[in-house]
Amino acid sequence: MRYAFLIIFLFFAQHAHAALFKIEHFTLDNGLEVVVIPNHRAPVVTHMIWYKFGRADEEPGHSGIAHFLEHLMFKGTPSMPDGAFSQTVKKLGGNDNAFTSSDFTAYYQNIGRDHLEKVMQMEADRMTNLILNEKEVASERDVIIEERRQRIDNQPQARFQEQLMSVLFVNHPYAIPVIGWLHEMRTLTREDALSYYQKWYAPNNAIVVVSGDITADELKPLAQKIYGGIPRKEVPQRLWPKPAPIPADVRLTLQDKQIGIPMIMQIMRAPRADDRLDILAEIFGGTSTARLYKTLVVDKKLATDAGASYDATSRDETTFSIYASPTPGTSLETLEKALNEEKEKLLSRGITEDELTSAKSRRLANLTYYMDSLQGPAMFTGRALASGYTIDEIRTLPDRIEKLTVTDINNAAKTLFTATDKPVSGILLPAAVHDNRSQQAKDKK
Repeated sequence: MRYAFLIIFLFFAQHAHAALFKIEHFTLDNGLEVVVIPNHRAPVVTHMIWYKFGRADEEPGHSGIAHFLEHLMFKGTPSMPDGAFSQTVKKLGGNDNAFTSSDFTAYYQNIGRDHLEKVMQMEADRMTNLILNEKEVASERDVIIEERRQRIDNQPQARFQEQLMSVLFVNHPYAIPVIGWLHEMRTLTREDALSYYQKWYAPNNAIVVVSGDITADELKPLAQKIYGGIPRKEVPQRLWPKPAPIPADVRLTLQDKQIGIPMIMQIMRAPRADDRLDILAEIFGGTSTARLYKTLVVDKKLATDAGASYDATSRDETTFSIYASPTPGTSLETLEKALNEEKEKLLSRGITEDELTSAKSRRLANLTYYMDSLQGPAMFTGRALASGYTIDEIRTLPDRIEKLTVTDINNAAKTLFTATDKPVSGILLPAAVHDNRSQQAKDKK
């Protein structure tokens, strides 16, 4: 019975493209892009505004300012003092938050349909009327520094990821963490924040996405009324340097007492928006039935976990990653050799038609599940548009996935795994146990 249900679900996932990606779109005279994704099952909406400004747009020495500004955007305007924004959303029965990446900064509210106009007015207000005082800026700077300590400095895996990215993207802004380097975060000022705010926060550098109980015809006059009067600005060009070549093998090792299970990983630069690599990651290491897990974990019992991932949504080059953790008694050398053998097997024998069919079905089913929600479509569409994708690229994603062939995936694997740029290898190790008695014996000698 459960198997029959899965077959039915996958069938509808592959034949519901029109409903899955129903996107309505228009642009105001001031350059503000507006996207509407109707969903009339409940009288609620997700309202999001995405600014095409992120960590990668910061000037040298100002790392973390995009994320810092995201925090400061809640500090108020003349009509909405510090803290009033989120308090108002909460009183209206909704919730709100924000996040920053290398490519964008986004703000959102989940709210009843009747209160959509109010949150739009609030977002339009803080697009142009942000006020900051020195005391609030100093206090919030302490907040982001503490956030870095908790999320990065006290987490060995996060610290290690920073180091891997800094090597993988030498000469490119993706090498610098979104939250910033601590020594630079400490120097960020009120003037820095206002300068970036005035430079990047503009209607012609933003995308409004509304998902839920509304149509474009209903939203357009509202958007024109609320956002249409905000003047456009001259926004800087987003010119990023190319990452430097990686001609030599690079291996980083981190040993820390907080690491419980060893891990070996290989991370490599990869082109953005490559549907072939998305499916390759699914086949090679996306699930417990994928090649890496089945071979290294189930069959050979060399690993407790193994997988691969590809981050398709990125404005510039992105990453393809492979990882595995050894079973007790298995050396990292043995595991790494087995992992590389699986890569060679993939290159020499290629994937099968069954693997491709199964991977495509899973990806389409996951898309169906994710998009069958209120916030999921807004998140998916906003992130894609803010990263440089087009509406047509979003709409046609399921069709492009269905059209992929075995040859497509095999060619992508060969390009990726035989690239001139080498992967960066990383090893995470638990700290060695220090035996005080052995040390005392050595000291006596």
